[in-house]
Amino acid sequence: MAETILERSQRPERDLWALEDLYATDEAWEADFTALQARLDEFPAYAGRLGSSGETLLAYLRLDEAVSLLLDKLANYAQRRSDEDTRVAKYQAMTDRVTAVWVEAASRTSFAVPELLAIPDGTLERYLAETPGLELYRRYFQRLRRRREHVLSPAEEKLLAAAGEMAQAPDAIYSLFADADLTFQDAVDSRGQRHALTQGTYVSLLERPDRQLRRSAFENYYAPYGQFRNTVAAVLSAQVKQLQFYAAARKYPTPLDAALDGTEVPTSVYRSLIETVNRNLDKLHRYVALRRKLLGLDELHMYDVYAPLVEGVRRKIPYEEARQTVLEGLAPLGEAYGAILREGFANRWIDVYENPGKRSGAYSAGARVHPYVLLNYNGTLDSQFTLAHEMGHAVHSYLSNRHQPPVYADYVIFVAEVASTCNEALLMEHLLGRTTDRRERASLLNHFLEQFKGTLYRQTMFAEFELRMGELNAQGVPLTAETLCREYRALNARYFGPEMVLDEQIDLEWARIPHFYYNYYVFQYATGYAAAIALSRRILREGAPAVADYLGFLSGGCSRPPIDLLRGAGVDMTTAAPVQDALDLFGRLLDEMEQLTEG
Repeated sequence: MAETILERSQRPERDLWALEDLYATDEAWEADFTALQARLDEFPAYAGRLGSSGETLLAYLRLDEAVSLLLDKLANYAQRRSDEDTRVAKYQAMTDRVTAVWVEAASRTSFAVPELLAIPDGTLERYLAETPGLELYRRYFQRLRRRREHVLSPAEEKLLAAAGEMAQAPDAIYSLFADADLTFQDAVDSRGQRHALTQGTYVSLLERPDRQLRRSAFENYYAPYGQFRNTVAAVLSAQVKQLQFYAAARKYPTPLDAALDGTEVPTSVYRSLIETVNRNLDKLHRYVALRRKLLGLDELHMYDVYAPLVEGVRRKIPYEEARQTVLEGLAPLGEAYGAILREGFANRWIDVYENPGKRSGAYSAGARVHPYVLLNYNGTLDSQFTLAHEMGHAVHSYLSNRHQPPVYADYVIFVAEVASTCNEALLMEHLLGRTTDRRERASLLNHFLEQFKGTLYRQTMFAEFELRMGELNAQGVPLTAETLCREYRALNARYFGPEMVLDEQIDLEWARIPHFYYNYYVFQYATGYAAAIALSRRILREGAPAVADYLGFLSGGCSRPPIDLLRGAGVDMTTAAPVQDALDLFGRLLDEMEQLTEG
């Protein structure tokens, strides 16, 4: 009998996020939407006048900030409602309306950047000195003016802004395809029992000991992707092409340069990550060989990569227990950090369980009222770590919003994964520290190794694939399904090594990765993980001083370049050292795992 997924209406309120903290009703949202459109009408009055006086400049910046805050609130409510059940057309429409008005706002303000850049340096300095309140925006001007050569004329900027909604189409199409339209046949285990296969249950089914169930889930999951491979390839190709278009329009040599310039991260960091990981693929090959040996298999297939290596220690972890364990595991971060976690748990920041139509995966959205965390919690050890991960994002947003003015509250994506993975590393050390059972320790070590494999190795492989797509597109090579499958297969062969059987379905894995629509985002999971490993060890080693530096980093928003914020917490990501140190730790953990499982 197939496992059932409860409808949202069957869940108690305590397990659902409190969107009423944003808007009590849809009607209240509509009222603010109308108010926003009225505020947009104020922008034209500033066109051609931004350099006329410090007072005018400050008034414009405050209007822009107010509109941005209102847009963020409207978007958070609409998107969170849509993600609760992607089948509900009303909330899809609200999300589309917000997207449209966001593009309209960008179009209405397209005059601003060229005008701001046209203000002479001496004049701007005088305005900053003479206008009370304007000094706050000094770093804003510094970040803007350093990208001066990539800003176009007012007419060109307006045209690019107007095309923004079309540029978001590939991501929107893919999301609806993967989360709302795609369905899968049930997976069938070795006893003939059926198991509901969804975006949310797929990985948990691959973690089951029953190999027939794993294979069935794997094959049934990729079957519809294979059926629609040409469609998905066309959508992904459109994403790559729009990135190339915007990079070329803004006079960047590559889309990678365009993506990283906005976050003040050198492209050398991206390429150094790939190079360093590729120099350490032998360790991943060793892990693959150990996995095959411990599972007692003649051949290791891709549907075996999540299978438990240690029998008898797997159990369901109730959500309430997971919350308590996370609190205990993150205790080294201090009482102030723990208080924020408890506030989030008690006040429904989290949407806990899967329901039909709910967006797959997990995320944290940093609304200013408080963060919102989407989970699809299923009681596995992995889902417990996901809770710790997403609450890392949530606390990061919470602290940045409370310690920084709105203009500097949003931290850039380069540091976005640091807090989340630092939480995971601390939780793992807590779990390893409290176990005295050899088998349980081996199981936890394997989970730690899997985190390295899934984050440092796998996300770097994704980053390399994303870079390769951009390169092929620039060379004029069509990104067909055949091309994408061929390139992806070659990467899998190199990363996983000769002991892994490359099932043909894995060639399609690129079709199920939503992060390929996030504009060179994935590498930051890997760099963030390396930084988090370094930070977690400093926190455990040094205590209060390291915690103070770390909380300062979490509270920094984008008030300083991300490289500098991390340096302040004790990690220099412009060198290969943090990545290499993390991979060296992976090697030591692998040594211990081999010793524990000998015989």
